[in-house]
Amino acid sequence: MKLGEKVSYLKGLMDGLELDTSTKEGKILALMADVLEDMSVYFDDVQDQIDEIVEVVDAIDEDLSAVEDDLYDDEEDDDYDDVYDDDDDYGFDDDEELYEVCCPTCGDTIQLGEAMLEEGEMTCPNCGEHLEFDFDEDEDE
Repeated sequence: MKLGEKVSYLKGLMDGLELDTSTKEGKILALMADVLEDMSVYFDDVQDQIDEIVEVVDAIDEDLSAVEDDLYDDEEDDDYDDVYDDDDDYGFDDDEELYEVCCPTCGDTIQLGEAMLEEGEMTCPNCGEHLEFDFDEDEDE
């Protein structure tokens, strides 16, 4: 039984008792029944609004999921998976020295191992920019 139904049932019982609303107790009980009825209507309105908000949030979530699918295409994920393998802790050995590189396009900081640096190039996992590493100048110094 919903709250509104319970309040209506309570008011019906009070009417059936034929309480004398001219007494102090009768006035209090009648006022309490009216307050309960007002609260029940208010709570029903709030629940309706919550239900509408939940529907809107669900729709937004579905739309966002579709946008994410379009934005983060599987092709970009393939490049990322080539560099970062989940099974071996992103392709790094525990003893391997890591280097940080900042992507000039998106500003994302990327951690690289020596093997990745030796390849000389990679795709930024954040923005897809092709990055090249040239160490010829550093070796001459």
